[in-house]
Amino acid sequence: MSSIQQDWPEPIVRVQSLSDSGLCMIPDRYVKPPGDRPSLVSSAADVDIPIINLGGVHSEVDSVRANTISQINEASRDWGFFQVVNHGVSPELMDRAREVWREFFHSPMEVKQKQANSPRTYEGYGSRLGVEKGAILDWNDYYFLHYLPCSLKDYNKWPLLPDDCREVIDEYGKQLAILAGKLMKVLSVNLGLSEEYLQNAFGGENVGACLRVNFYPKCPQPDLTLGLSSHSDPGGMTLLLPDNHVPGLQVRKDGNWITVKPARHAFIVNIGDQIQVLSNAIYKSVEHRVIVNPSAERVSLAFFYNPKSDIPIEPAKDLVTPERPALYQPMTFDEYRLFIRLRGPRGKSQVESLKSPS
Repeated sequence: MSSIQQDWPEPIVRVQSLSDSGLCMIPDRYVKPPGDRPSLVSSAADVDIPIINLGGVHSEVDSVRANTISQINEASRDWGFFQVVNHGVSPELMDRAREVWREFFHSPMEVKQKQANSPRTYEGYGSRLGVEKGAILDWNDYYFLHYLPCSLKDYNKWPLLPDDCREVIDEYGKQLAILAGKLMKVLSVNLGLSEEYLQNAFGGENVGACLRVNFYPKCPQPDLTLGLSSHSDPGGMTLLLPDNHVPGLQVRKDGNWITVKPARHAFIVNIGDQIQVLSNAIYKSVEHRVIVNPSAERVSLAFFYNPKSDIPIEPAKDLVTPERPALYQPMTFDEYRLFIRLRGPRGKSQVESLKSPS
């Protein structure tokens, strides 16, 4: 297994500082090849990912409960993405979580620099993914931290400001871990597995959970770059709290890029590579990317719910048949996530490389 580099290959430039400098042209380091540049017009303007009222899962009316579970199943198979409303997380907590992070990114640079990260763990304040020297970079800064397992949770690596930041971040993580656990049960049942199957495959109570807060500054040439390059999420499941004013997430569907229209106080849920593997590709992780805006910044919070890092992940035995053999070879999440940490986001090339020889 490749060893993680201890430091970045080049001096780190904060994208927010570039944006605030008032430059008219972005540096070459951020200009994507022509084939990767965004179309700022959605390919299918009237299409959007499904929106599901999650309260129906707990309905006392059998038909409502069954219909909600079926909607999640169809969205997971057809889109790999869906939005959930009535999910049990308070709107006030969602709004405050987004705002404390916005306040952090607008705090003085010397405050943020105290939490600067390295490629060894990625924890803290960062501005690039991958350690390839000379790589084309994305137009974003971010903050990465661990929630679970508790042995990795280190409050000293969390921001100090604003004053209620750590308290809000902590409560937000607890609430989203509960929500992710509920969704894992629904996905398990929809796959024909026991309700606890996916959770147990992830390590039971020893799952991993982490947060990446994305800050996408204004960009003078949004047609030449991306806030986050096309990728599928390497983990299990992602719960995204999008910006409440400015859209930017695009999902690949039937060869088109669909710009997601966030519903108010909804979470955007997407299937990650580990659930694609466990489901033997019944559920698929889907490529997505982020476009940037010439006149407005964006803040989004991506909560990643992942397997315990040292458990081999492979297709569930009950989903492997002579007609549908195991499509993937076993690999631990620790080994798997090295790919994006070393090379950065690269479409779906990592999960495709796991496929068993036919």
